[in-house]
Amino acid sequence: MMDTPVCDFVRRYMDAGAVRMHMPGHKGVPGLGPEAGDITEIEGADELYAARGIIRESEKNAAALFGAARTVYSAEGSSLCIRAMLYLARLRAAERGLPFRVLAGRNAHKALISAAALLDLEVDWIPSAEGLLSGAAEAEAVARALDRSTYMAVYLTTPDYLGGMADVRGIAEACRAREVPLLVDNAHGAYLKFLEPDLHPMALGADLCCDSAHKTLPCLTGAAYLHLSENAPEAWREQAEQAMELFASTSPSWLVLQSLDRANALLSGDYPERLRRAAERTQELKRELAGRGWRLIGTEPMKLAVAAGSIGYTGTELRTLLRAEGIVCEFADPDFLVLMPSPENTEEDWRRLEKALRGVPQRPPVPSSAPPVPRGERVMSIREALLAPRLSVPVSEAEGQVLADAYMGCPPAVPVLTAGERVTRDAILCFEYYGVTTCMVVRNGEEKP
Repeated sequence: MMDTPVCDFVRRYMDAGAVRMHMPGHKGVPGLGPEAGDITEIEGADELYAARGIIRESEKNAAALFGAARTVYSAEGSSLCIRAMLYLARLRAAERGLPFRVLAGRNAHKALISAAALLDLEVDWIPSAEGLLSGAAEAEAVARALDRSTYMAVYLTTPDYLGGMADVRGIAEACRAREVPLLVDNAHGAYLKFLEPDLHPMALGADLCCDSAHKTLPCLTGAAYLHLSENAPEAWREQAEQAMELFASTSPSWLVLQSLDRANALLSGDYPERLRRAAERTQELKRELAGRGWRLIGTEPMKLAVAAGSIGYTGTELRTLLRAEGIVCEFADPDFLVLMPSPENTEEDWRRLEKALRGVPQRPPVPSSAPPVPRGERVMSIREALLAPRLSVPVSEAEGQVLADAYMGCPPAVPVLTAGERVTRDAILCFEYYGVTTCMVVRNGEEKP
């Protein structure tokens, strides 16, 4: 089992009984409970994003586990890693005189939009006939788009919120043939590395990849990885910390860092086998539900996404039924319900979940009334729109105006429109369907805030 240098240092410090004349202000006195292990960059503790000691040692352990040339920790989730990935790709584009344009799957998290504003990037969408939350890109569509235009990077979100998985291997081959780096938001798929077969983007050819460790591994919220592959430009290995530091807080959570460090020891032990068993248990339950007429969405092994209309409900109605049985779901909207089990769920958890799902009274199927995802008309750049004067208007009155922000709550945080696109009637229908009642639009000069 791998060592845990960060956890070991903090444990020794806690045991030493030192007088804490340093941040944070709680001085290790329990309030919520974990304060004793919550420290700062004291002597010997190393500094995230300038790591040369225990943090760097722990990151090397993680890189070995994930098959990466370099892994950098994030205590601020995958959103920080997404900004860093795009920054690294932009550096390369500047060196090569390439346009600051990204080809991305339409199901991207809104962190892509904020990163595009910060870095002044253009974003073109990979064609997809799927809905707002799905959009598993196909290699042929990516190859055609790359042959038509010049891009600094291809950006995928896979697995998506409904468990859809893109053809990362095929897309990586298309990108490599055209010398375009492939960036993957794998926030929902850190555990994929430890299944058989290995389905992690690092194994399938991605150049850069981020994982939210907290989503599927036993880590605290905010724990994430930025992985760089052996095929990525060598300069990125040294620039990665700079890229993360540019967007990160200078006060990372040491509790989060310890959870990442502890995960290395678990993943080098029997935890992969536990992950495989949990994935198999999920698949067994999905097969049983499918046999009872439930329509399951996506192919991600450890996610259960239900098309609620297949058994006569909306996703939010199913969520209410399950909540009455003490089952709290990850996400629900008018069409879908998403459940995310893990190895930490007990046998009693599984028993209660299976009983609750089996007890749902099935009704005649109802078709989805979801409107199509609107095709945005670009009027301004993302950066211009996000930094422009703005005002809030009812969605019903926004037609013809330019969106000033990317709207959709988290989860799922997949925008209906991108900032800088004109609000159309189709977009209004989509906003209203997903419960968005107001939006920010760019304020014209003659209008008062």
